[in-house]
Amino acid sequence: MRLRLLGAAAMVLAVVLAILPGVASAQSWPSRPIRVLIPFGAGSATDIVPRIVFEQLGAQLGQPLVVENRTGAGGTIAVSAVAKADPDGYTLLAHSNGYTVAPAIYSSLPYDAVNDIVGVSPFGALPNVLVISPSKGFKTFQDLVAAAKAKPGSLNYASVGIGSGTHLSVEKLRLSAGIDVVHIPFRGGPEALTEVIAGRVDFYFCPINTALPFIRDGRLVALVTSNTTRAPELPDVPTTLEAGYQNADFPIWIGMLAPAKTPREIVDRLNAEIIKALKLPTVHDKLAKTGVLPLIMTPAEFNARIRAEIISNAVVVKAAGITPN
Repeated sequence: MRLRLLGAAAMVLAVVLAILPGVASAQSWPSRPIRVLIPFGAGSATDIVPRIVFEQLGAQLGQPLVVENRTGAGGTIAVSAVAKADPDGYTLLAHSNGYTVAPAIYSSLPYDAVNDIVGVSPFGALPNVLVISPSKGFKTFQDLVAAAKAKPGSLNYASVGIGSGTHLSVEKLRLSAGIDVVHIPFRGGPEALTEVIAGRVDFYFCPINTALPFIRDGRLVALVTSNTTRAPELPDVPTTLEAGYQNADFPIWIGMLAPAKTPREIVDRLNAEIIKALKLPTVHDKLAKTGVLPLIMTPAEFNARIRAEIISNAVVVKAAGITPN
């Protein structure tokens, strides 16, 4: 009996000793700069929004958050790197809901979108706005639809990559409107916007914050937004529903994710610190100026949303006839 008790005690001690380094690491975190991978280029919405939050978040944590823009393959290159990184809280991911599209777009991802990555906290939500050069002559989205139906395949649109939120937002709208348009993916938002402004690409359904300056100075025309209500920054621009197209809304979220085995203490700390930053008037106002509404969620709520979107986006991808790569 005594030997059995000693054996059981030894097993318990072994488990405790195995856990202690992780607990100690979580308690001392962060003791050095934190690297955050962003899957799209500088100047994209997925780059601008996190940087606004990171400035305050770094001050709260006492360590800077160092951004690395690692583009390509619809964001999956950056995601794969984070999924394979040490889950110690020093390699994180800032992404959009393009993360929830990729599993349906790519037939063999180098990571498991459900089990290899965990949602930490969203930063905010923002609508997409469909923009086009004024030289194209379209005054309403109905004008664009009429032209597309008159000559199927004659119009094209930009995105920040296959499987990105800017890709699927057009596919949902295309299905609702019953039009045939050609997809032209780019590596980042600024490049896509440049091509649309120049008129070399017809339109772009992009996050509102990256398009607003060009809409305001007349270099782009906004035809429709993807939210369920009108964007305060563009009160005269109808939503997809107001324009007469059902099930075409596709609001964008941008948030932070981490390797799945990151200690719960670190995930919870990050979530709490991000929420604290989002509630500060200075951060709130900076986000509002770019059309972003802060989005407050627990890690559990954020992960539930991610999983639900992975399922719903797979349905859209199938309906759109997008062939997995």
